[in-house]
Amino acid sequence: MAEKLEVKELDQVVVRFSGDSGDGMQLAGNIFSTVSATVGNGISTFPDYPADIRAPQGSLTGVSGFQVHIGANRVYTPGDKCDVLVAMNAAALKTQYKYAKPQATIIIDTDSFGPKDLQKAQFETEDYLGEMGIDPDRVVACPITKMVKDCLSDSGMDNKAILKCRNMFALGLVCWLFNRDLNLVANFLREKFAKKPQIAENNIKVVQAGFDYGHNVHASVPATYRIESKEKVTGRYMDITGNKATAYGLIAAAEKAGLKLFLGSYPITPATDILHELSKHKSCGVITVQCEDEISGCASALGAAFAGALAATSTSGPGVCLKSEAMNLAVIDELPLLIIDVQRGGPSTGLPTKSEQTDLLQALYGRNGESPMPVIAATSPTDCFDATYQAAKIALEHLTPVILLTDAFIANGSAAWKLPTMAELPEIHPHYATEAMKGNYTPYVRDEETMVRYWAVPGQEGYTHILGGLEKDGKTGAISTDPENHDSMCRQRAEKVARIPVPDLEVEGDRDDADLLIVGFGSTYGHLYSAMEALRQDGHRVALAQFKFINPLPKNTAEVLGKYKKVVVAEQNLGQLAAYLRSKVDGFVPCQFNQVKGQPFVVSELVEAFAEIIKK
Repeated sequence: MAEKLEVKELDQVVVRFSGDSGDGMQLAGNIFSTVSATVGNGISTFPDYPADIRAPQGSLTGVSGFQVHIGANRVYTPGDKCDVLVAMNAAALKTQYKYAKPQATIIIDTDSFGPKDLQKAQFETEDYLGEMGIDPDRVVACPITKMVKDCLSDSGMDNKAILKCRNMFALGLVCWLFNRDLNLVANFLREKFAKKPQIAENNIKVVQAGFDYGHNVHASVPATYRIESKEKVTGRYMDITGNKATAYGLIAAAEKAGLKLFLGSYPITPATDILHELSKHKSCGVITVQCEDEISGCASALGAAFAGALAATSTSGPGVCLKSEAMNLAVIDELPLLIIDVQRGGPSTGLPTKSEQTDLLQALYGRNGESPMPVIAATSPTDCFDATYQAAKIALEHLTPVILLTDAFIANGSAAWKLPTMAELPEIHPHYATEAMKGNYTPYVRDEETMVRYWAVPGQEGYTHILGGLEKDGKTGAISTDPENHDSMCRQRAEKVARIPVPDLEVEGDRDDADLLIVGFGSTYGHLYSAMEALRQDGHRVALAQFKFINPLPKNTAEVLGKYKKVVVAEQNLGQLAAYLRSKVDGFVPCQFNQVKGQPFVVSELVEAFAEIIKK
């Protein structure tokens, strides 16, 4: 009689897939996270790409990882450490084991742990488990390569193509471990490889083989796990990355405003997927241009804005440096332009595949002259949609360039997203010139309440005007070098941005009597929220205020920051938000927690650091 397998119910679990950059770990992780989102689990993912374009196979620098945190309720981070680690070769085990919990289950491909593999991974002995202090009882050691070759021996595929399917065997094994429905995996693969159905079926066969292997050797893993969703909200869901959510936010905003969408862009890690995604949606009136450089990407978008489109340009920190002159032209011309900065490790080329928040002061001040721009920072992969939509709404309704800050962590990471309907989204009303202005229109006549000028699209009879990089007279629109006029125009442009209405700063947790207020901005929200909750469970009274709108600041900023005895500003840079807040709020002197590691915060480290601040 077969041994009955125990099924344990969990609230959450973290799985990390790792292997060579060509082993398909990102695809395996994406499929597993998509399947989990489909059944209603909360998810948060973290793709960890190697910086090398193509490191030598089996080398320590070429390891690619994908971590996914799935939960019965909403999850806020990809998790500090994993409960299950898939290591497809010796180098993956060597570099990724530090991300595993002490009791983690480890799945390895024993066919990739030969003497040469161990040598490349810089193991000193053949007892690699003993050398790393890993309990063999926690290791599911299986000859994945051999079994995949046996499974596809009659497929007609060459050896190279067969080896590319090893990731699907590991996926099948993980799906067995977490009681996942393979029909959902099969549907994903058939859709992905719709034009190559035989490849889809071969991969499905390998996934099934991995699932069956787990079932047949369950003596070594005596339980599988189920994570039931506890808070189900009816609707259509998808697993969405931040970059894809950004693209969808642009499309939705253009649709709501009744405008064409134009993206002028130059490929740069980690922003390129926005261009890739938008290029698929010509049927929605989307125009994408891959330009010859960053400058022309921004300049072409500025031309599209002048011509009456919702215009955007996407880039990362180095590209913002190059775009700054064209961005300044958008400032003085007061044209609606969305600049998307997917931040990465710097300076210079820096860490192109890693994540930081080090472009904040560049976004606020990195241009010549007095050149204020609204700055918005998305807080999660799904919030990239909302933040993009709000940035586009501000740009169109207030005739200004807007900078949207995301970063590699939330741009490449993903979460379960409930698709909104167009009716649920706020209205967008571009600030067009009125019929009464026809025949006597000048470009810098403003709405007295908002200070916003009126937008006249070229080609409209009776609205002829000139824009350009030279200062203009605020009344006539003619070129002016008059000192008083220039002073007035600088103040008007700044006042226009300052008057943009943004939501009040929200405080979560023990908002009325916290011993410590945690302050952050953008993508660190999930980690800071998790740290706050952990501290509250330990008996501390803690609150969190996360900035999404940075320029202009929410009107209650000074009130919130001045309310608490102790405040710590935590950010992935060396203190840029703290410096900005000190310049804006009289007498504000916070504690600081700063890291520039190219990796997300570790919640346990935050908890330890914040607890020490509370004790002082």
